[in-house]
Amino acid sequence: MTAAEIMAELEPLGRASYKSVILKHGVVEPCFGVKIEELKKIQKRVKTDYQLALDLYATGNYDAQYLAGLIADDERMTKRDLTQWLARVKSQPILRVVASVAAGSRYGWELALEWIESAKGDVAVTGWTTLSLLVAIKPDEELDLPKLKQLLLRAGKTIHQQPDGVRYAMNGFVIALGAYVRSLTALAIETGEKIGEVSVDMGDTECQVPFAPDYIRKIDKRGAIGKKRKSAKC
Repeated sequence: MTAAEIMAELEPLGRASYKSVILKHGVVEPCFGVKIEELKKIQKRVKTDYQLALDLYATGNYDAQYLAGLIADDERMTKRDLTQWLARVKSQPILRVVASVAAGSRYGWELALEWIESAKGDVAVTGWTTLSLLVAIKPDEELDLPKLKQLLLRAGKTIHQQPDGVRYAMNGFVIALGAYVRSLTALAIETGEKIGEVSVDMGDTECQVPFAPDYIRKIDKRGAIGKKRKSAKC
């Protein structure tokens, strides 16, 4: 299928009520308002298509960019592809889409470490989110645990000096380390306690910032600490 054919299929799937909700969560026009469950039906049919993903993302349409992330061939994504995707982000939720594809690529770790150093908030958010997704899908033996510990301590010291989005992403990183890397769970809880409540302006939504220690403890009670995800995409 071509990007034009997919776009023609997406437009009538849009729902005004759903669009109204996602616009409050950082999505900007152009956007049809297609529910993720509908996008996943297309993903199931298309499976993986490197070029189609690039073409869909290039439209700038939110729904198409989200779908592009779902069908992207992460292994074929180049560093240039990922950098260009990040540079073209219009909607905040697409930052996570880029992070999910980066985490599944060969360049996730390298780019995440580069992106978290950026003075641009959106870039730094994507970097911390990529790190969170990497620890969620990579076996511990493939992770640089000393570096992750260093980054955890850095988050503990600097999180409250960061912009809203970066604070949220760093808090998510603390949770991810505690949830997915058993050897760092205790330190993540300790760091979260030192950080305390993280204040982030969530706009006109009901969303709240989770308190990292409590969130990690809930995962522990379920016996799910250290259980990795099959994919960074959702």
